[in-house]
Amino acid sequence: MNIQEVTSKKQWEQFLHTAKPHTFLHDWEWGDVQESLGHTIWRFGIFENEKLEGVALVVKIVARRGSFLFIPHGPIIEDENYAEGLQALTNHLRLLAKEERCIFIRISSLQKDSMQSREMFSGLDFINAPIHMHPELAWVLPLDKSEDQLLKEMRKNTRYSIRKAEKDGIEIESTNDPERLKDFFPIYQETVLRQHFTPFNKKYLESEFKILSQAQKTLLFLAKYQGRVVSVAIIVFNKQSGFYHHGASSQKHSHLTASHLLQWEVIREAKRRGCDLYNFWGISPQDKSRHPWAGLSRFKMGFGGEAEGYLHAQDLVLSPFYWLNYVIETLRRLKRGL
Repeated sequence: MNIQEVTSKKQWEQFLHTAKPHTFLHDWEWGDVQESLGHTIWRFGIFENEKLEGVALVVKIVARRGSFLFIPHGPIIEDENYAEGLQALTNHLRLLAKEERCIFIRISSLQKDSMQSREMFSGLDFINAPIHMHPELAWVLPLDKSEDQLLKEMRKNTRYSIRKAEKDGIEIESTNDPERLKDFFPIYQETVLRQHFTPFNKKYLESEFKILSQAQKTLLFLAKYQGRVVSVAIIVFNKQSGFYHHGASSQKHSHLTASHLLQWEVIREAKRRGCDLYNFWGISPQDKSRHPWAGLSRFKMGFGGEAEGYLHAQDLVLSPFYWLNYVIETLRRLKRGL
């Protein structure tokens, strides 16, 4: 196998359409988002006899404690060639990292968390990263059922909350106009202050929404009560799935169940677009009731579906300076209660 840069968007997207990974973090536009934020990126193809067998979006993250190469939810490689493709890619990235003065390589894979996957990465000298970069346990809802059946398979209180929101006069609006983010940010900031999580900065969210909206791959959903926005969500769509990427809600009308109706309208939109899955994004492990995501996880799971777990983020250490980064990220993880 050999590694070459892919410059054809059509070739890249045709491969992903066939592979159907449960992520948008390898879509062509996600590379554009990273470039807009000032990151250097590479779109590598893994070829065997000129046939494209896998792709890897590689992002260089520059940090004061040490720069590193990062692959978000990838690489995406045909199953029968995954081990061989990963080895070829790793060898190539070792050389690139040296050229770019990076102290480690981090891979957040979509491989299932299994002994086979762990041994495949450890055999290439990877170790468990001290922190995850993207959710490694997602809640996904198959959409190959009628709306009536989807409603029937929800938890009783979720179904009740949807109907209550409709009776309370909650109205749901969706838009791909970046100017409407002005309605998102106040609710988002209120949620940050209430739940004490580290937010994405405004530039990041604006860049993401602008680029993905131009590709018709994102919508901003707003739930309104008496003309006032009380719940918001940024949803990403690709050819096979919808993703609940960012969300927030106001507690000024705490008796309302607007977020339940908003999510139901998102699910209906995903079905209209022909998506196979709706991905609610990250949830907490069921055995960690005090996890910061526990409440939000119960909300997501109420809509029906199943958990999908991935291998923990893997690091390939290339410099002794890596261990300072390891300590800093470990402390950060402990502080967040993750």
